[in-house]
Parts: sequence; structure tokens; C-alpha cells
Amino acid sequence: MNVISQIFAVAAGLFHVYAFTLESVLFRRPAVQRAFLGRTVSPDVHLWAFNQGFYNLFLAAGAFGGVIAVHAGAAVAGRAVTLFACACMMGAGIVLFVSDRTLWRGALGQVVPPLVALLAALA
Repeated sequence: MNVISQIFAVAAGLFHVYAFTLESVLFRRPAVQRAFLGRTVSPDVHLWAFNQGFYNLFLAAGAFGGVIAVHAGAAVAGRAVTLFACACMMGAGIVLFVSDRTLWRGALGQVVPPLVALLAALA
């Protein structure tokens, strides 16, 4: 796995850790809801956001763990895990954009780094 692919996989993971923090740690704050979604939401949404944040954290762990595995000598397995995590991140970002185009900034953050990692891995 080349350096560009690894850098963008880690960047994608960092974005997803940020999303985890917003969704699972800080989401009850109205200011975070407005920054994240452009509006405040009902308390019923908090459980959804908390759960969604952990999905993002686990995807980040896949990207980080895969890159670590590459450097630990398990290049084939590490590459597979990293690229699978990146493909999932990219797919989720596309779904986010298609679902609500007003969230395009978040979708870009979710799609672009893993897409670059995937494209760089093809080189």
C-alpha cells in the first residue's frame, strides 16, 4: 500500500473520529446539532446519533488498524482491511449526500479522503 493511500486512509479515519465525537459525545448540545445538521432535533434522535457515532468510530478503527497492520508486516491483510473501511466510508458518504443534499459538506468530508485512498491504492 503506497504512502498516499495510507495518508488519506488515516485522514478518513480522523474525519470519522470527529464525527463520532459530534454524534456520540457532544450531540445533546444544541449548538452541535445546529453545526452538524443545520438545526436542532428532538431528544428522540439522540439514541440514533449515539449509535451512528459508534459506526463511525469502528470504521475509523478499521482504517487505522489496517494501516498499522501494513507497517507490522501483514501487508495483504492490512491493505484489505484499510480499503474495505475506506470503501464503507465512501459509500456512507454517498448515501448521506443522496439522502439530504443540504449535508453536502459533511458528505464531502466523508467521501473525498477515502476515495483518494482507494484511487491511490490502484496506482
